[in-house]
Amino acid sequence: MKRKVILGVTGSVAAYKSLQLVTDLRKRGIEVVVIMTASAQKFITPLSFKSLSQNDVITDIFEENSVYNPLHISISNNDDIIVIAPASANTIGKIASGISNDALTCTVMASLATKIIVPAMEGRMYKNPIVQENIKKLTNLGYIFLGPITGRLASGKEDIGRMVEVDVIVSEIVNVLQIKETRVVV
Repeated sequence: MKRKVILGVTGSVAAYKSLQLVTDLRKRGIEVVVIMTASAQKFITPLSFKSLSQNDVITDIFEENSVYNPLHISISNNDDIIVIAPASANTIGKIASGISNDALTCTVMASLATKIIVPAMEGRMYKNPIVQENIKKLTNLGYIFLGPITGRLASGKEDIGRMVEVDVIVSEIVNVLQIKETRVVV
């Protein structure tokens, strides 16, 4: 059975790491559909993800379809996992508050799949009590968080907020897919 990951990419300098994530997942035969927020597109172009994933990149919930098919519903019908890497404080907050005003947050709300969130932001943002409450709320709802780790950030400072390495994300995705595979009843 072909496995499918929806990869949400949000506004962070760490967005470039998601290109390697797509490559590593495709090498394992996993289909990847990328959804980019408007902020993510300031850091990297959809064309890069389209080339690596060999799928169209979703950048707008209101993209034209030849047949009516609500995009956020149709793409979440057959997904195994939604991974948001990098995940900004803004996107984490919107999801925790139930705000779904773009293609990524609408898809998250419409999907029953396992959700993995990989934060990447400045240390003071990550440590903010509001961000910590949002992470706690989503964790209690079953969302999986990977990182962040301490390291050099976009500001040049050493602090927590650096996105975990791609191999850690791939390992968790493969682990979740194997668990889902064993739960399939034939």
